[in-house]
Amino acid sequence: MNCVKAVILENIEIAPGIYEMKVGGEFSGKPGQFYMLKAWDREPVLSRPLSIYDLKEDYISFVYAVKGRGTEVFAEKIKGEAVFLWGPLGNGFPLEEQRRKIALVGGGLGIVPLFGIAKTVKNSQIEMYFGFRDKSFLLEEYKGEVNKLVVVTESGAEGKKGYVTDYFDATSYDAVFCCGPEPMMKKIQEKCKKTNTPLWLSLEKTMACGVGACLVCTCQTSKGMVRTCKEGPVFSGDSVLL
Repeated sequence: MNCVKAVILENIEIAPGIYEMKVGGEFSGKPGQFYMLKAWDREPVLSRPLSIYDLKEDYISFVYAVKGRGTEVFAEKIKGEAVFLWGPLGNGFPLEEQRRKIALVGGGLGIVPLFGIAKTVKNSQIEMYFGFRDKSFLLEEYKGEVNKLVVVTESGAEGKKGYVTDYFDATSYDAVFCCGPEPMMKKIQEKCKKTNTPLWLSLEKTMACGVGACLVCTCQTSKGMVRTCKEGPVFSGDSVLL
């Protein structure tokens, strides 16, 4: 897969330490897939994996948190500067099956890959459960795409107070799509198992190559160790051992 050099159309801070970067060009991808991005020539050596947030005819959008040197460089980039990227990589969420009612459950940056589902699925009732530590982001964009939105913050600064898993009941859903911190996903997995509700999890792992060659991002499943970037990042909920 070729590396593409593209121009940054916009790179703005949408919440403290959280940025949305829009990159111009014709790109493809499915909800749950990701791209590897690099905005430097020498260091840091490795590219960074970013989930697809939004996809238009003339640009692709990513949302990321500033956590290390790579994302610090991303945050410093301005409109008109270049970024290198390749993708789409990995497997996305299975959206072909018609479902009457689905739930999207996200924690923190885990809400990012779920936006494509909200935009793509048109014949189902979509209810979203989003958890944040203190400050939410992207809520206005999601509100226009879903039937119900439940916001939970650990501090109680917005929405309900506590954890998103405290307010989620899997009983009435035909399918659940989830991404976020592993402890959160484990609890969602347990809830869906009790109600026999189909679940898909998008795992967040450190990745080096993005194509399955380096084995940095392996995870444990019922079939043994697999590569998150190649066999995932989306897995059926009953196959992942969290």
